[in-house]
Amino acid sequence: MARNKETTGKKSASNASKTLRSKSTSKKTKTSSASALSQTGTPKRQTGRKAASAASKTLRDGRTSKSSKSAAGSTLTQTPIRRKKK
Repeated sequence: MARNKETTGKKSASNASKTLRSKSTSKKTKTSSASALSQTGTPKRQTGRKAASAASKTLRDGRTSKSSKSAAGSTLTQTPIRRKKK
């Protein structure tokens, strides 16, 4: 798999932090937020499958706040680039 050099920006990191501090946030949302926060300013870190799955579910959930969705989007942006086999 090729490396993805995306990092979490300041605004997404702030949103991820808010999400982690919230008491009413689900475990999956916190997983994706923690992944986004851990990748702030570090292009060497990549999102794992578990965190990517949690971020995807967070984005599809209608009850999720804007800040949580921002962090989840950042998490999904940082997944490894997968090449299709010919």
